[in-house]
Amino acid sequence: MIRAGVAVCLCLLLPAPVAADGFAPVRERADFVRLVSGKALTQFGISLTVTPEGGISGRAFGRPVTGAWNWAGGYFCREMAFGSRLLAQNCQVVQRKGDTLRFIADEGRGDTADLKLR
Repeated sequence: MIRAGVAVCLCLLLPAPVAADGFAPVRERADFVRLVSGKALTQFGISLTVTPEGGISGRAFGRPVTGAWNWAGGYFCREMAFGSRLLAQNCQVVQRKGDTLRFIADEGRGDTADLKLR
């Protein structure tokens, strides 16, 4: 379970045509902020808050998660700590389908994490 949490945290969290599976790209910072404002990003064992001011906080599998993010070149770029483990900056594609946000690490070439907006 901890490995799954680390994998999700590593993904956290571009502009291309509508993706397979009905996911559409989130291209603008303002659109991303509108989606996450006042909501938590959740998945089994994970609950994260991403603030409009650039903060990340929450818990994943009983461990604290903290970090910071910015929007650069159409990507969600974040640095985080998961418990005592530091996760280097990673810029990610963000896509949306209903109340699910998909984060694709390494500028869309890496692992994928789907988180629900609650």
